[in-house]
Amino acid sequence: MKTLAYAAQGPATPLAPFTIDRREPGANDVQIDILFCGICHSDLHTARNEWRNTTYPCIPGHEIVGRVSKVGPAVRNFKAGDTVGVGCLVDSCRSCASCKSGLEQFCETGMTFTYNSADKHTGKMTYGGYSSRVVVDEKFVLRVSEKQNLAAVAPLLCAGITTYSPLNTWKVGKGQKVGIVGLGGLGHMGVKIANAMGAEVALFTTSPNKAEDARRLGAHEVIISKVEEDMALHTGSFDFILNTVAASHDLNPFLNLLKRDGTLCLVGVPEHPHPSPDVGNLIMKRRRLVGSLIGGIKETQEMLDFCAERNIVSDIEIIPVQKINEAYERMLRSDVKYRFVIDMSSLK
Repeated sequence: MKTLAYAAQGPATPLAPFTIDRREPGANDVQIDILFCGICHSDLHTARNEWRNTTYPCIPGHEIVGRVSKVGPAVRNFKAGDTVGVGCLVDSCRSCASCKSGLEQFCETGMTFTYNSADKHTGKMTYGGYSSRVVVDEKFVLRVSEKQNLAAVAPLLCAGITTYSPLNTWKVGKGQKVGIVGLGGLGHMGVKIANAMGAEVALFTTSPNKAEDARRLGAHEVIISKVEEDMALHTGSFDFILNTVAASHDLNPFLNLLKRDGTLCLVGVPEHPHPSPDVGNLIMKRRRLVGSLIGGIKETQEMLDFCAERNIVSDIEIIPVQKINEAYERMLRSDVKYRFVIDMSSLK
């Protein structure tokens, strides 16, 4: 099935129009006409082969919202016309302990990513959401509420679940003091979701000019992390801190802020490893330093429902697909509040 897309042909070439062949829907497949696709920093890393694992041509995009146009004969949960989403995963082994526990993101034989991953159906590579349509097994398709701004829902499929999953896993809620480090695509969702869970939320930033926006998004307090005196005021007071920053930095100042049994969770992957934290900081207060990925399909649906009930969406800037390369450069300058989303109707 001929499908229009935007693809990178190499690490130094701009994304440009490209035509791909999508498989025809099988018995358990859902064919989706893509309405919107969010832009994740992972898209840029992959398109430019910064993780040294890209197969070209590469079509990024794993924050997909669209409308079902066709379903296979064995599909029971979706029908033509439904509004749906597709996130970072389109398949897994389904038989390992993680998959059976609904944690497909930790599939022990390897999950199938929405793009740049070995496709079990075609034997080629998967192609992502910078395209006019996609075909996905129904078990990896998610329901999206029609009541929300669909463009602004798209980033929930990555940024939303990346922040919701650790906040949910470590049971953030009322009576807890929670910190979010960084106010970007992930951080702004972390602030919104932690607030909606009932926590007292503090935003850590190096930029004082972000304070007003952080409060608008739901932060009760803003702490300038490069000011030692400001940080010291909060020593031993946090139950949970979610660190969304992908640049290498010293973790000890944040560990110092945790209560006994508090948790510092990392979701950003730096190009160079973080400096090793002081083990004494962990031992003397039984603090935890942990990491988190995205969520499984069940938890991602739970996140979408949670956000729909509370009218939580991402703050976005909509662009036509023709501006994708400009958006990448702006993203590197942090010149977006807080997520770009492509209107795929611009793909002609």
